[in-house]
Amino acid sequence: MTESAWPDRLFETIKRADIRQVGYVPDAGHARLIERCKADPAIRDVVLTTEEEGIALSAGAWLGGQRAILLMQSSGVGNCINMLSLTRICRFPLVMFVTMRGEWEEFNPWQVPMGSIVRPSLELCEADVKRVTRADDVVPTAQAAFQKAYGSDSIVAVLLAQELIGRKQWTK
Repeated sequence: MTESAWPDRLFETIKRADIRQVGYVPDAGHARLIERCKADPAIRDVVLTTEEEGIALSAGAWLGGQRAILLMQSSGVGNCINMLSLTRICRFPLVMFVTMRGEWEEFNPWQVPMGSIVRPSLELCEADVKRVTRADDVVPTAQAAFQKAYGSDSIVAVLLAQELIGRKQWTK
């Protein structure tokens, strides 16, 4: 799979998993995936003002008989920590796809602190964390995430490494 094809392949995997709601804060790393979700009438795309709202969106979707996912950047994980207690206590499935910052070729030093603690922070919240660095691993990792989360009402976070999404270009 080419590096640029993984968002389209991930979208197809999302469709096969019957995901009906997608919450996100706009992010360049998820731009193609968000574009595909917005264009699909079977998916309700929800622009969030903060990532923690996506956890509530996922809870509501599950209570209403639908599946949802949350798309965010690694800096947004810090915004979710307190709200992840809702998932732990109420035991509903939560799947997050997190584009990583603060890693490979990062130009913005403000992204480094949160980027360096995403995995341990999520693990402390009882999330099963998977990291993807190669385009060929996106689909099988997403499939496993859906199976685990929806099969056991658990939290699964898929970290999409910065080398996978590419170096963010600073524009003026």
